[in-house]
Amino acid sequence: MSKILVVGGAGYIGSHMVKQLSKSGRIVVVLDNLTTGFRDAARNGQLVIGDLADTALLERLFKEHEFSGVMHFAAASLVGESVQDPGKYYRNNVSNTLNLLDVMVRHCVKHFIFSSTAATFGEPEYVPIDEQHPQRPINPYGASKLMVERILQDYHAAHGLNSVCLRYFNASGADPEGELGECHDPETHLIPLILRAASERREYITVFGRDYPTEDGTCVRDYIHIEDLCSAHALALDALVKGDKQGALAYNLGNGQGYSVQQVINAVERVVAKDGRTLKVEEGRRRAGDPAILVADSRLIRYDLGWEPQYGDLECIISHAWAWEKGNE
Repeated sequence: MSKILVVGGAGYIGSHMVKQLSKSGRIVVVLDNLTTGFRDAARNGQLVIGDLADTALLERLFKEHEFSGVMHFAAASLVGESVQDPGKYYRNNVSNTLNLLDVMVRHCVKHFIFSSTAATFGEPEYVPIDEQHPQRPINPYGASKLMVERILQDYHAAHGLNSVCLRYFNASGADPEGELGECHDPETHLIPLILRAASERREYITVFGRDYPTEDGTCVRDYIHIEDLCSAHALALDALVKGDKQGALAYNLGNGQGYSVQQVINAVERVVAKDGRTLKVEEGRRRAGDPAILVADSRLIRYDLGWEPQYGDLECIISHAWAWEKGNE
């Protein structure tokens, strides 16, 4: 039975990944410093509280466990914060990742799945965005992720480390079984913010700009259900472990269909109306750096790994998130 190290496995994406790996029969060790993750969210794995900056801890972990692969979700990920405090992002997202990769090399662990981001592309030159799109990040968060992508190419050439980077757009939704969901502090993602307004945990939702060159004037984004995102990670890991794929690979990950802010609000209103809830919407100005449209072209991962999203319907994504929100009011 294989054993997987999931770094950041107590966070939103990591905890769903840990549950999915555990259900597939794998033994999972979670490394998380709990600065943004939650102890209870890591219930499906063996939790080790610690940080990638602690190289002594990493050495002990790799001596105690024979890992067949590593998944890395422990990045700082707030774009605005990365502009204000770039050092935090380069230390955590780049330097700490180097610590992990070096320990993997010393212990001959050759399979690595990296949580990357659409922010490596910067302002889109065309949509949908495929893997050939130029990568010109416009903030330290995106730049830090792109640095790791390039490091992984060099580590494959020098050390034979095989990796898959998954660049995803808007992770969303919640565990269909209701065990796990999205909980950030501060919360910056659109769907949970709207749902908090519906549950009266916040007064209203703000639409930042209605003058974009889109059908209804609001920004368009690609929302991928957290379960579909995790299934792509699992397929990538299997491909590396089985030897079907080698190298430093990268795939874009999304539903391939964009929804505007207004369409998301409309869908939330339909879902929450079943519980007699309504939304208050306020108007705001455009935010600097918000592209009009961000949509992924995910044909490559579908072709290479056979990935197919199971929860592509927007109302399904919102319904799972709403069930989680209601359970945590």
